Amino acid sequence: MNSPSYRLGGKEIDLARRGLVFGILNVTPDSFSDGGRWVDPEAAYAHGMKLVEEGADALDVGGESTRPGAEGVSAEEEIRRVRPVLERLARGAASVPISIDTSKPEVAQVALDLGACVINDVTGLRLRDASGRPEMAKVAEAHGASAIIMHMQGAPRTMQHDPRYDDVVGEVRDYLQEAARASGLPRERIAIDPGVGFGKSLEHSLMLLRRTDELAGLGYAVMIGVSRKSLFEKLLDLPLTERVEAGLAASLVAFERGARLFRTHDVKATVRALRTAEVLTR
Repeated sequence: MNSPSYRLGGKEIDLARRGLVFGILNVTPDSFSDGGRWVDPEAAYAHGMKLVEEGADALDVGGESTRPGAEGVSAEEEIRRVRPVLERLARGAASVPISIDTSKPEVAQVALDLGACVINDVTGLRLRDASGRPEMAKVAEAHGASAIIMHMQGAPRTMQHDPRYDDVVGEVRDYLQEAARASGLPRERIAIDPGVGFGKSLEHSLMLLRRTDELAGLGYAVMIGVSRKSLFEKLLDLPLTERVEAGLAASLVAFERGARLFRTHDVKATVRALRTAEVLTR
């Protein structure tokens, strides 16, 4: 298996034996797990600093919900939500890399101008210019930023309406490989994310987790985001507040099979589990 590296906050990190934890900081009124809790910039900043204290390697700031059934918001509204939080984080004493979770180049532009260093695009660089170059990749390139390219079938509003694949792993792998190549970004500034739960049935998501090694085989850093997701309700009949252990188990299996970036609400538990797995797999 290839051992990728990933550029984060000005440092290129060797991921051969360690993982990175991205703490989720949603500043939305309608996210599935914590919608409305961090819309106040000071509350969002305090929560972000708590995640840093718990060991987050980066904070992933999002201003638009991508839960199943969510309606989109304008770029102007998304910027209105994220700008004060990013400004507060930039002024804060604790320096931590910031990822902006957005599918809009204009939002990414503002976030990078305010100090973010990663673009997390859940639409997988879908928006292209006339030459086929992803618009988001051009924004990343202009700022020397890294990117996370996620696969999603459809759009959040409709993505869970009977998603279908002939070969989910092969189709997701091929899409991510093509998008990464089309980005023109160097390999160390690209991570790929299979998009567990984004236009996937329970079995699709489980198959992608079981076969994470096939995605890691592409040679890019692989991100996995399963924190508190509804797949654990379907699999184990667990309510939202009781899915931490299931998410950790899925993340650790993915780590053993090559995933190295983990996006989570539950930073402390994920960091402790990941540090233990790193020691045991050396």
